[in-house]
Amino acid sequence: MSKNKLNLTLPPGSVNPVSPVLVHVEAPVVPERGTLVAKTSIEALQVRLEELQMDDTQRKRMEFFLCQKEKIGELSDDDFEKLGELGTGNGGVVMKVMHRSSGLIMARKLIHLEVKPAIKKQIIRELKVLHDCNFTHIVGFYGAFYSDGEISICMEYMDGGSLDLILKKAGRIPESILRTITSAVLKGLSYLRDKHAIIHRDVKPSNILVNSAGEIKICDFGVSGQLIDSMANSFVGTRSYMSPERLQGTHYSVQSDIWSLGLSLVEMALGMYPIPPPDAKTLRAIFGERMDSDNQNHVPSSPVNSNYLQGSNGPRPMAIFELLDYIVNEPPPKLPTGIFTTSFEDFVDSCLKKNPTERPDLKTLMNHEWVKKAESEYVDIAGWVCKTMDLLLTTPTRVAPNF
Repeated sequence: MSKNKLNLTLPPGSVNPVSPVLVHVEAPVVPERGTLVAKTSIEALQVRLEELQMDDTQRKRMEFFLCQKEKIGELSDDDFEKLGELGTGNGGVVMKVMHRSSGLIMARKLIHLEVKPAIKKQIIRELKVLHDCNFTHIVGFYGAFYSDGEISICMEYMDGGSLDLILKKAGRIPESILRTITSAVLKGLSYLRDKHAIIHRDVKPSNILVNSAGEIKICDFGVSGQLIDSMANSFVGTRSYMSPERLQGTHYSVQSDIWSLGLSLVEMALGMYPIPPPDAKTLRAIFGERMDSDNQNHVPSSPVNSNYLQGSNGPRPMAIFELLDYIVNEPPPKLPTGIFTTSFEDFVDSCLKKNPTERPDLKTLMNHEWVKKAESEYVDIAGWVCKTMDLLLTTPTRVAPNF
């Protein structure tokens, strides 16, 4: 590997010979891993990195990841030792594994699909676009391969886990933490749309990951059309976060991701899925007697009774068709008045407009006063994640070694 004066490693396998970090392609053509790419000018590379709004620490982390990835090269089934199961969902199981030769810990998602070999090969080809989705708020991709009837997608291991797992331990997530999470997710969604023309399609707490270094990253976005189609035919995924227009089968866009984000925020703020909406008794069990409208700016740091949430989990669960009918035909969820800041309430309300044309776009949301506050306030995400998940704090800056 060659290096430039900014100390940024240019990895092979990049679609765009201009930059290893920023790629914008409408019809991706991805070379095989191991193909050398040309160096760009220092000035052009610096401009592209600045466009991605990555600070020095984030750039060092990205360099470290790319160097690790380049060192391990191609992946196969024999390369891994299983360490445990991280979770299931979206038609597959996610395992914690160790790459034997490097000792690197990864998350390996295994998806079993009953499709023809040609379709599996096409899915692997399409997934290679993920080699070029390198951004501080996108989970890193090591590679994908087919083995023993299953497609494996190998990703960066996030030791804090997903927000749905954290929610179970924390009871609910404080507003200041949610603001920082929202800022990161909006940046990640904007990167996918602007640089790769990708809509996520499945924004929900289980697809937002955190680690002990305080990083927040999104995963499981719809990069492979063939995989999406194949999974739709063989697996009924989670529809409870889908927007009304998607459930009705009409045209949808990134505005559908915005609905899903708003719904996820209400769930994480309350500590429970908000459809059907919780009644006053349930809200009092969560927040105590702080339900008066005179207390708009009070944000309790934890639920009054998290065992209540983990036990009864509020209102009776709906049957799937009843739930989907409710999402399409009933008023959207809202945050309870008097518990959170009015700007948070306004942000959520704007995301959860039933008509997608009434929802603001990503840029508008990133400039919303509630999100903008994340730029000026310090929130110890790493400390919160480590305390919640009983982890050791990770050193925030790691400079890539010379392999």
